[in-house]
Amino acid sequence: MIYFDNAATSWPKPPAVADAVTRALADFGNPGRGAHDFSLAADRAVAGARARLARLFGGRPERVIFTKNVTEALNLAVGGLQGHIVTTEAEHNSVLRPVFRHGRFTVVPADSRGRIALEELRAALRPETAAVILAHASNLTGHVMPAAEVGRLCRAKNLIFVLDTAQSAGLMDLDMESLGVDALCFTGHKALYGLMGTGGLVLSERFTPPPLLVGGGGLKALEPQPPAVLPEGLEAGTLNAPGLAALAAALDYVEARTPAGLWAAADRLARRFHRELLDCPGLTFYGDYEARERAPIVALNIGRLDSAEAATLLAERYGLAVRAGLHCAPLLHRRFQTERRGA
Repeated sequence: MIYFDNAATSWPKPPAVADAVTRALADFGNPGRGAHDFSLAADRAVAGARARLARLFGGRPERVIFTKNVTEALNLAVGGLQGHIVTTEAEHNSVLRPVFRHGRFTVVPADSRGRIALEELRAALRPETAAVILAHASNLTGHVMPAAEVGRLCRAKNLIFVLDTAQSAGLMDLDMESLGVDALCFTGHKALYGLMGTGGLVLSERFTPPPLLVGGGGLKALEPQPPAVLPEGLEAGTLNAPGLAALAAALDYVEARTPAGLWAAADRLARRFHRELLDCPGLTFYGDYEARERAPIVALNIGRLDSAEAATLLAERYGLAVRAGLHCAPLLHRRFQTERRGA
């Protein structure tokens, strides 16, 4: 099999990731629930993952909040917002659906290549705007938003800036302070090379949302409300300690190769892939392949084939693993008029 589905989940994982899971299954108890060696081993693994993520993103360890994926992290962030929200047509449903449920929002349109203009985003701001939420990189087109410029705009306007880094964390250098980000939402299983079922968000000092979930924890069990202290107050229930141990091991891999180095290698392959296909008749590409900076994603359709049919043929006849469908990016597909066939 030739694997072209890394935007959905990275494969293969570094060997150290599987080793970390094996050790966790042999040696871990429940983190934060006991003083015995197994519980403390899990505690240390979770703390290690928290510290590595804080270092990677320029945050504080106690403000690294673990969730089961970036979708839950985005729901947690949006749940803490009041007022009007600005987002874009390039978003994944993990952003769009929480924003739609919030109810007060403006969606900035994309152009024919799926690009978002900073000037249009600025024009969408209102006196009652409270936050800007956007994907750092589109999972459909690879378009990279000017996050630093948006961050400066948000700080100047005293707005909360929520950044979905599902397609950029591990590939791009992400420093929360320099980007002006208040909630950096990440997933562990893509370019961070961890397991599915891991993710979270890193919060600035300016923004602490209320809990999305409440329940068990290791602190203040007699109180009816969750503890106000972070990170425990936003992490109800048992954490995925084996998954977080694996994520810590994966982060060692990312740090050793550096996000910039991993991005350069992936970008070179994606551009070569696109370039070699340009002479093939009947292919339609989506996105801006002339952009200097873009995520290593190639979106296309083959003739008049439905994308799901094309993906099945590629898998069954040629052993090519690709992603087909709407990619949870409905507004961009409407922009491209591909809402029926996908890409």
